[in-house]
Amino acid sequence: MRVLFRTFGCKANQYDTERMRQELEALGVEPADAAREASLCIVNTCTVTNRADAQSRRFVRRVRRENPRVRVVVVGCSSALNPGRYREMEGVVGVVGGHDPVEVARTALQGLNGDGSRLVPLEMKETLDRRDGEPVGGELLRRRSGSTRGWLKIQDGCDRRCSFCATRLARGPSRSRPLGEVVEEARLLARKHPELVLTGIHIGHYGRDLEEPSTLSRLAARLLDEVPHVRLRLGSVEATEVDDLLLDLLETSRGRLAPHLHLPLQSGSDRVLRSMRRWHTREAYRARVLSMAGRIQPLGLGADIITGFPGEGEEDHARTRALVEELPFTYLHVFPFSPRDDTPAATLPDPVPQRVAGERSLELRELARKKGESYRRRRAGEPAHVVLEGEKATALTGDYLRVEVRNPPDSSPGIVPGRLRDHGGHLYIDLSRSPTLNGGEDGAVSFGRTP
Repeated sequence: MRVLFRTFGCKANQYDTERMRQELEALGVEPADAAREASLCIVNTCTVTNRADAQSRRFVRRVRRENPRVRVVVVGCSSALNPGRYREMEGVVGVVGGHDPVEVARTALQGLNGDGSRLVPLEMKETLDRRDGEPVGGELLRRRSGSTRGWLKIQDGCDRRCSFCATRLARGPSRSRPLGEVVEEARLLARKHPELVLTGIHIGHYGRDLEEPSTLSRLAARLLDEVPHVRLRLGSVEATEVDDLLLDLLETSRGRLAPHLHLPLQSGSDRVLRSMRRWHTREAYRARVLSMAGRIQPLGLGADIITGFPGEGEEDHARTRALVEELPFTYLHVFPFSPRDDTPAATLPDPVPQRVAGERSLELRELARKKGESYRRRRAGEPAHVVLEGEKATALTGDYLRVEVRNPPDSSPGIVPGRLRDHGGHLYIDLSRSPTLNGGEDGAVSFGRTP
């Protein structure tokens, strides 16, 4: 039997899909590349906005048009909040309100057979490392299929109450994975991936709920110490939650903790930030970012921004634009406000016309493009350590620059050093004489030498 997987939304969702895939593959099910090849399709949904919900429903209808015989199981955040809307859709044979891979596998097998009887032998194809007490899942992930970069989810859920966000409603409160289990899973993933991205819904709150409380920085320090074969990269983290230890690790790990931070901003206006129920102020964000940029070079720096939030006036937008101009961002994710039902922001007064929100979004995206191009020009001629992607045609630097690869090595090289070059405004890296750094006697990755 073959199953098509489709994932919408964030890295946490992508991680969850890999857990589902691993569970089903262990039970004898093979993945499909297209709807026409599949007996069943598992759709992992996102609910960040009403548009995200609609996108998932459109995909269910599309996959059924492409293969009327395929059966669909819907899982994830949207199905947690709107299970009834999916159950009534033609071809949907199961709905799981969440991301539990064991429950998804059970529902998928029932959906394949139609009557709940078992389709595969009782014996699993491989033995999974069960962790029944683990608060965000049941087994350890071994690989992320089709990628040289692995996702390592360290926590789930969120305790914050941003007025525009429904993810907390779908995912529940923040739950951290025990530190030892995160390290154990990192070791498994390190066998397949030269880079691991620490992800979750609110990773800055990692460890607060554990029996022995910990922090994101202490987890990062232990991973650096006990899993020496990989480069670690932080997922999205709040600027005010990057503590001094984490900043020290970024500054002193010689690139093993990638010099890259994605720090959600959302707005540069304190008035709008209060309406969003964000907990940082404009000045607190500004001061922390300038402190980071003063210590870490090079530094890939990104942020999320919402334009056209209800009540956002021209002065508010101007303050956001001024902050973007001042801070050393290398890229931005900018989106016009899109309401989500059941969130406070959906009923706020003074909505901003979509045309205006779109224009503000385009203005900030253009500003981000120029800042990114300027940063890339400054990086030309400087050293970099890269992870090859896809068919080795592109690579990712520690500071989150995607660059062209020339003369890639024949074998999978792990982390490779080189020097960035510019050709007609495009960065590339020539790896014809670059040694692999995953081959020392102790197996550690060394980031200290660059050709």
